Amino acid sequence: MATYNSTSKKAEEFINHEQILKTLEYAEEHKTDLKLMEELLEKGREYKGLSYKEAATLLLCEDPEIIQKIFDLGKEIKEHFYGNRIVMFAPLYLSNYCVNKCVYCPYHVQNKTIPRKKLTQEEIRNEVIALQDMGHKRLALEAGEDPVNNPIEYILESIKTIYSIKHKNGSIRRVNVNIAATTVENYKKLKDAGIGTYILFQETYHKEQYEKLHPAGPKANYAYHTEAMDRAMEAGIDDVGCGVLFGLENYKYDFVGMLMHAHHLEKTYGCGPHTISVPRVRPADDIDPTKLENGVPDDIFKRIVAVLRIAVPYTGMIMSTRESPQTRRECLEIGITQISGGSRTSVGGYVEEERPEDTAQFDVDDRRSLGEVVDWLIDLGYVPSFCTACYREGRTGDRFMSLLKSGQIANCCQPNALMTLKEFLMDYSSDETHAKGDKIIAERLAMIPNEKVRKLTEEHLKDIEEGKRDFRF
Repeated sequence: MATYNSTSKKAEEFINHEQILKTLEYAEEHKTDLKLMEELLEKGREYKGLSYKEAATLLLCEDPEIIQKIFDLGKEIKEHFYGNRIVMFAPLYLSNYCVNKCVYCPYHVQNKTIPRKKLTQEEIRNEVIALQDMGHKRLALEAGEDPVNNPIEYILESIKTIYSIKHKNGSIRRVNVNIAATTVENYKKLKDAGIGTYILFQETYHKEQYEKLHPAGPKANYAYHTEAMDRAMEAGIDDVGCGVLFGLENYKYDFVGMLMHAHHLEKTYGCGPHTISVPRVRPADDIDPTKLENGVPDDIFKRIVAVLRIAVPYTGMIMSTRESPQTRRECLEIGITQISGGSRTSVGGYVEEERPEDTAQFDVDDRRSLGEVVDWLIDLGYVPSFCTACYREGRTGDRFMSLLKSGQIANCCQPNALMTLKEFLMDYSSDETHAKGDKIIAERLAMIPNEKVRKLTEEHLKDIEEGKRDFRF
């Protein structure tokens, strides 16, 4: 039997089944201890996070007053580190060819009803121009696992194509990559290609359940998949993004597993995950989530988001268009810092908007355009941010985290958010959104604490009005 070791590089030691069960047993025994809950909340107010054991205990508490305090603290911590900025991105699906047999994904190799499609470089160019015409600056590349159709060379060529395209005032300034677990050598190639964050969802940390859900294909190897972030870190990619697919296994187990993974990365490499994603299982071509017994209801889901924010206060948290506008609104308040907008989950879906989403990986619940999402965010008092500056200035990994923890990042993030929003307003928004956006920019500009930074931001905002682009701190 494997023994728990947070700095081991063996999956079953740093994600240890017995340790998770012990953690959940402790949390179950102490979930009615309101004095302990208050102590955990007080510790959370120090803005230094919680252990996975403490976070699990807080998550399981059913007391209504404590739950409200969890939401309040999640909101407080998010505003402390991230202000009212919400980073915008879009997924770009390159190919749905896949050799795995994942039972929850329509890309699985046995699905004979889904049309298979792989974008050519010219088609990628057209997709990117369509995304640039919406106003996007940050993409997340997605592709099925298929060594023949989607080799690493294809991914690298696609990244090069994306970065090369300058259309009108548009450009993609950061490409995050969500592809299958691979080798240290291939991660080095991705690093050299200039990717932002390497994202890989664990799906579930429960090894036995993982193996049932992945009966065949390269992804069936639990250890190889779970140790992927270690190989990426060894290759020099210091911004990695974790996530589970809530609904595949008991949410409590995966919640602990994900925080255990974050703890492992922090202890082993000096830097935890740059982002954590919280997708829930959605309907798709031949997938019916109601047949899975571990669905997560909305009230529990919100608590997961808020407790994650308390447990890992420095980590960006991502929510896609899988969720409804209402769920996204509620979760933005208590922890989420990045959302997608105007997303298509089908291969080639941005150019062929009217086409049936027959190649989609999952159904989208929030179908609003990017412009509508930006307008909505401004109405809610948020600053939609298209900033990619930290990655381009080398502020990644522990360098980014040290700036965030010290509060210095505010002198970069707030002005960068305002300037990239100004670009969006000038180039892509409606007149109504432009007017509302200028108002929130003026309000937030006055709140930049450093006078020198504030004055320079003001100058750059005028430069953007005169047609210049791409300023950053």
